[in-house]
Parts: sequence; structure tokens; C-alpha cells
Amino acid sequence: MTDSTPTVVLVHGAFADASSFARVVPELLADGLKVLVPAVPNRSLTGDSAYVASVVRAVPGPVVLVGHSYGGAVITVAGAEDNVRALVYLAGYALEEGESLGELQGRFPDSELAQALVYTPFPVEGSDEPGTDVTVDVDRFPAIFAADVDPDLARVLAVSQRPLAGAAFAEAAPVAAWKTKPSWGLVSSSDRTINPDVERYGYRRAGMTTVEVDSSHLVMLAHPGKVADLIREAVRSLGTE
Repeated sequence: MTDSTPTVVLVHGAFADASSFARVVPELLADGLKVLVPAVPNRSLTGDSAYVASVVRAVPGPVVLVGHSYGGAVITVAGAEDNVRALVYLAGYALEEGESLGELQGRFPDSELAQALVYTPFPVEGSDEPGTDVTVDVDRFPAIFAADVDPDLARVLAVSQRPLAGAAFAEAAPVAAWKTKPSWGLVSSSDRTINPDVERYGYRRAGMTTVEVDSSHLVMLAHPGKVADLIREAVRSLGTE
């Protein structure tokens, strides 16, 4: 592999971690692609985007940046890095510049997730005021997040969530990378975590190439082949295979 070989950087979302891409990574590696799956702090949109941007900047060559769920909002900002050549959204938030997660989501009826969120205070270094961690009720997680994932795995995911700090919902995206980068979007049409119409609206507004998969929110674990195929399409667009 050379520096012209694209690196696929996979960005996980809220309530998940890098293992959510465990079934997609082997397919991409088998294609001879370089792959990175960083752990996203899930503390703030601007902070998480800055961290992912630092990972991207360290890659010596073109990057296809892939974001799932909240990770879609992260790549919307981090995707402005010069070496990002394409964006891929998986059941994700494609924010407009100056728009927050709460604003985009607020345009549509709530999903089942809204009534299953759990709020827990956490200490913030250097502050007397605690932050708020947001997770999904453990008992409701499998049905809402991973209805078509192996039930035993879904139970593991439910008790090993990576929380999202509540502050991330209100932060506005300072830039929308899809305005200048070719973008692809996958709608999980049976999504009970994000209203699929939120996904469709964001993708349509961005003029993305879009596919729909009859899947739960965790489409990477439920339908890894279809996810890998969409990423391959973005990679092929670079003309460097």
C-alpha cells in the first residue's frame, strides 16, 4: 500500500464505540484499504470533531471519512480537513452550518429513543457544576438500537454504552463539509433511534447519493456487506484503487 491508497476512517456514534464497526472492518481490509477506527470522546461536538480532525490530519494520503449516527455530525465538521476526499453517512446526522443536533431533530417527530434516555451527572474537571451524561435505558436498548442484531450481542452493547455528554446536542456545527466534499448517505429505514426522515432530510439537503436499507440503527452490525458496499462506492469515486 502507498500513500495514494485511501484510508477509511470510521467514526462511531453516541452510546457506541469502535467495536460497532467490527463486521465492516474485515471487509475493507480484505479490499486492501487502510482503516482507522478512533475512539470518539463523545464529550462535545466541537471537541469530538477537533479530535477526529487531528486523526485525519495525521493520515499521509486521501481519507474517506465515515460517520454513524452522532458520528455523522462529527464528520460534518471534521470532514473539512484538506485530505478528506469523500464523506459517508450511516444512519447519521448531516448538519447544516450553524445547526445543532437538537435543531435538526426537532423538525421531525421524536423516535422511540426520546422516551428511553437516561441522564446521569458526571464531574467536570475545574468546575463546580457537573455535566450530564446521556445513555439509553439498558432494558430498552436492544429493541430501540439493535433490533436485528444478534440478541446476545445486543445485550452486551446495552451494558457497555459510551455515553454522550448532553451538551453536544445543543452545539452548532461551525462548518458543513458536505458543501465541498462528495457525500453518500445510508438511511436505516427501520431505525427506532433516529427518525429515518431526519436522515433523509439531511441527505437530500446535502445532495448526497443515498441508499436505504431495511435495518435497525446499528446497520454496520446488522448489514455489514451493504455498508461496506457504500463505502467502496465512495472509495472508487477517488479513482485511486
